[in-house]
Formats: sequence, C-alpha cells, structure tokens
Amino acid sequence: MSESIDIKHTVLAFEPGATPDDWDLEEKIFQADHSHKCPTYVHKTPPCQGSCPSGHDIRGWLSIARGMDKPPVEGMSWQEYAFQRMTAANPFPATMGRVCPAPCEDGCNRNEVDDYVGINAVEQYVGDFANSNDLKLAPAGADTGKSIAIIGGGPAGLSAAYFLRLAGHGVTIFESASELGGMMRYGIPGYRTPRSMLDTEIGRVVDMGCTIKLNTKVGADVKIEALENDFDAIFWAIGAQNGRGLPIESWDGTENCINGVEFLDDFNKGKMTDTVKNVVVIGGGDTSIDVASVARRIGHIDKKAEKEHPEGTVIDFTAHDVAGSLGRQGIKATLTSLFPIEDMTAAEHEREDALREGIDIQGSVMPLEVIKGDDGLATGLKVCDCTMDGMRPVPTEGTERIIEADLIISAIGQFGDFTGIEAMDNGKGFVDTDAGYSVKGKDKHFAGGDIIRPHLLTTAIGHGRIAADTIGQFLEDGEVAKRPKVDVHHFNLLEELHQRSKDPVTYDHTQTRGTDNSDFAIHNYEDRGSAQIIPHDELFKGHFKYIARARRDEVHIEGDNVLGNFEERIVALSEEQAQLEGERCMSCGMCFECDNCVIFCPQDAVFKVKKTDATLGRYVDTDYTKCIGCHICADVCPTGYIKMGLGE
Repeated sequence: MSESIDIKHTVLAFEPGATPDDWDLEEKIFQADHSHKCPTYVHKTPPCQGSCPSGHDIRGWLSIARGMDKPPVEGMSWQEYAFQRMTAANPFPATMGRVCPAPCEDGCNRNEVDDYVGINAVEQYVGDFANSNDLKLAPAGADTGKSIAIIGGGPAGLSAAYFLRLAGHGVTIFESASELGGMMRYGIPGYRTPRSMLDTEIGRVVDMGCTIKLNTKVGADVKIEALENDFDAIFWAIGAQNGRGLPIESWDGTENCINGVEFLDDFNKGKMTDTVKNVVVIGGGDTSIDVASVARRIGHIDKKAEKEHPEGTVIDFTAHDVAGSLGRQGIKATLTSLFPIEDMTAAEHEREDALREGIDIQGSVMPLEVIKGDDGLATGLKVCDCTMDGMRPVPTEGTERIIEADLIISAIGQFGDFTGIEAMDNGKGFVDTDAGYSVKGKDKHFAGGDIIRPHLLTTAIGHGRIAADTIGQFLEDGEVAKRPKVDVHHFNLLEELHQRSKDPVTYDHTQTRGTDNSDFAIHNYEDRGSAQIIPHDELFKGHFKYIARARRDEVHIEGDNVLGNFEERIVALSEEQAQLEGERCMSCGMCFECDNCVIFCPQDAVFKVKKTDATLGRYVDTDYTKCIGCHICADVCPTGYIKMGLGE
C-alpha cells in the first residue's frame, strides 16, 4: 500500500501574503554596491556531522554518493570510496545504518527546506555493499611497540581497537562473553542486527591484528595489577551490563521479576525459548521496546516439537530456526511508561512497530507494587495513572488497578558490574572520566561507552575513537591536548590535495605580498570546521527545489503474525535511491559546484579553477583585481561556503 507523503513547500522569495511594496528593494538590489571585502571560502561543519556522536564525515560521503567527489583511484566504485570515508570515523556502517536513531537527521538543515536527507539509509546501503563485496578496512599502521589492553569487546572497545591499530599500537581485547559485540550482539535482537552482518563488521577489526581473549573476565580471571604491569595503557569498555530493578514494594527477591538486560542477554545467547502468557514491561526507551517485541515474538509455548538444534549449541534466532522447531501461541505483552506515549524516549517508528505488532503501550502509568500469589511469584503489577512534574511522577488518586502478569520486566536503566574491579567504581555504578576519556585519578587508565554514560551505540563508537587518540597522545609524551570544540572527523583540504597528488609546493620563506599567485599556500581558504557549525540561515535556501526523500521500505508485521518471526524489518535502499539522497544533501559549509557564484558575479571576478588543479573544496577562485566587493556571490551561495572577508 502506497504511503501518503505530505509535500512541503520550499523556501519562498517573498513571505506568504507579501507584495513588492512591502519590501525595501534598495536593500535587495546590489548593482553599484561596493565594499572593501572580497569572497573568502570558509569551511564549516554541517549540523548533521556536528550532531553525530561517532563523528561521521556525513557531508563527505554524501558528496561521493552524488558523484561530486570522485574516487581517487581509477576503477574504484563510489561505494568503496564512500565506505572508506565512513570508516574513517565509524567501522560499523551496516550496523549503525540499521539501529542508530540518527540524531544527524534531526539536525539536518534540509528540514528547513522540505525533509531531512536519509543519512541513515545511505549508511546502511554502503555498509551492505561493503559486506557483500568483502571490502576491507584500512591496514594497521607501522608498529609502535606499545600495547593496550581493552576490557570489553562491545562497540566502544572494538572502536578503540580499530583506531589504535590504525595508529600501529598493539591491542588485546578481554571479553567476558563467548563472542565479541557487546550490546550489539547481546542487547539487540537479531532481527534488528543480523548476526552474519555483525560477524562481518567485527571480523574486519579483528583481522587488523587484534589479540582476542574470550570468556575472560577481568577482576576474576585477570587482575587489574597484572594488566597495569603488562600493558602501556588500559581502556575500560565494560558497558552497563546490570539492569535496574523497580524501586517498588515486593520487587526484590521475586523470581519472575527481572530486568530488561537479563532478558535480552538470555534471549540473544539462545537461553530464552519461551516466555509466559502475560508479560509486563516497564520502561519507555528503545530497550523496553526491544524487550516487549522479543517477548511477543517468542510467544508462550503450549507444545514443543523435537528440536532441530541440540541443547548447548549457539542458536541464531532467525525465523526458520524458531518457527521450524517450536509451535506457538500468542502472549499478551504490555509496555508501561511514566511519560505519555508521545513523550517516550523510544523512536516514533519503534513505537509504531510495537503497536502494529500487538503490544499494548500504556503511557502516563506509574508502577506501585508487585502483587504476589501464595507461591511467592508475581501475579500482577499494581499501577495508577500519573502526571510528570519534571522527572518526578505524581500519582492520580482513584486510578489504581492491577495488570495481570506472569513475568514483569524492568527496563528503566543500567549500571556497570564492578565485581573484582571495585576500585574503578565511582560509587554510582559508573566510571568517571575527563573530556578525553582519561579515568580521573588513575594513570594509564581510560574508559568509554555505557560504563561512563549509557547512551547510543554510535555514542560508544565515538568514545572509542576519541579515547584512541587520547591514548596515542599519552603514549607519545604523556601530554594530552585539549579536544576541539566540534570534536568530529573533519574534511581536510590538505589531505584531499595530497590524495590527488596536488600538494602545495614547499615554501621558500621569502617575504611576499599576497598568496593569490603563489603555489605554496591555499589561497583565500579558511577552515573553521573544528570550532563552528553552519546554521541554515547562512545558506541560500531558495536554491533548493522540493525533492521527496527516498524512504526505506519496512516489513510490517501485524498481530499474531509476529509470532516466531525474526526476519529483518528494514529493506535497504537501491543504488539509485542512495544516489538521490546524496543529491538532496545541501553540502552545508562546503562548495558543491553549483556555479551560482560564477554565473552571478557581474565583474567576472569569480572563476572556476582549472580542472587540473580542482579538487573538492577548490572548485572556484577569485581574481581580487576585478572584485568590487558587491557580495552577490555570497548571497547566492546555497551552501554558505562563501563569506565576505578582506581581499588579497
């Protein structure tokens, strides 16, 4: 069934209802306008990239998708070039393209024109292409002789391992579980992160030369003191593996009251083969949605067929594994949240999928007490309606009721397991670090991921990237530089020139006036990317016409059809759709070669750089002997790349 799309108007030349008489046209006409300023090309960070926790160069790989930034190697596909650009900041594009809630899209300046660019969808497309075509990560750097212990093989630990190997440092990952992946594997159901995909992306990092020690728990199998003696640095990425119980009467000690982390961990390890008839999940975030959805998919089993897999083997819960071995009956899954449904922290499409699958979501509901039977097991959850006073729920008198429950699952938060490593605990179940992810008060120790602040998978990946850089600086001279204000992976014009063999010549240190005719300098270019994010009001948005976003299809499952169904829900974009999204990118803060400045300059002062010298970011130049400072070029620049500054 086709989906109705609300077509939004793009930016108008006049405000709605206004006439030319309402405008001061003397302010709008630039003929004979002169100033002492001439165009300068200023690179700024786009808001998509500035809001990406892993620090993706999003604008960069979208410019590759649109065909503007060509691969530097003859015969290389644009997808491989985009994959290289993506993995410069994040080694897991296929995974993040599926599960990241994409804060980059919330900040996309194209929201001010029609609809955000489908960044997440393009990431998935490129990641899937890389997996299907066996693309590799960049090779490890030259050996530095330094070695780092990474405690935890989840997204933060694997990200740190990747960037440390790129720098040439030795890496040993200590993982308490039997497989790497952390919450990507044990906290997210397989229908959201297909395990074969996960194995491929994790395998690339391992293949860079990481030493892996599975089923090894630091604090029990290995002591901290041994790590401090054997390694030059330690990175703690142990995650927040303990779930929080409900702070209500009769919760503690009740056998069928568990937390969401335990539930998903057992499910993803193949230990959970059936649930019960009535499940109540308390939460409101993405984890609570996952818990309720998994419970609904497993179902209550009345009759068990002979198993296709013997006990003790690792079962990947795909649809054919489950449906082929188990007969199922439906369960009733209820999800309650203190906040109204529309204010739940779970993504809107996750809520919609849950409702479609038959989960009863109840907002503004406050748990009060676990109701127990004579056998000591929970039989229900006493709740009431509530309103929120900030973060404090206020119960509504007279609304008390009981929701029947054979299993109650708390998905309200997580904290770390510090058994055997109590010295790392800040007293609140987490580790304290500074901005560079150095552990406060502990030399050689660094930390990242959920153990310092439970958040998104992509946030943990960003922690690993920055911590690897901090560790490298620490190992070099012990001094750690202050992090940039906009701490992401930036476009670097010198690197772009270098990969095209167009490096500036060596400066002979002779005094000269101006650089416009010099080959040793990048003339009239300024990089403010590490300090400034470009807002939409610096763009000429009237340049952009309406183009509908290419939307990924989703496999929607309704009601009891969800039982036993563990097929992936998201259908990837086609190549044509991915390229369309690249073309929709407004390239905020970077020239995208529209020729407006060349066409509209009345003095012919702005000109195209010769093809032999042109690269991304060096498409146009200015002849300052012709420029009169009329600033038309800056006014018509769609990307905000042109600013008026001092000439020569």
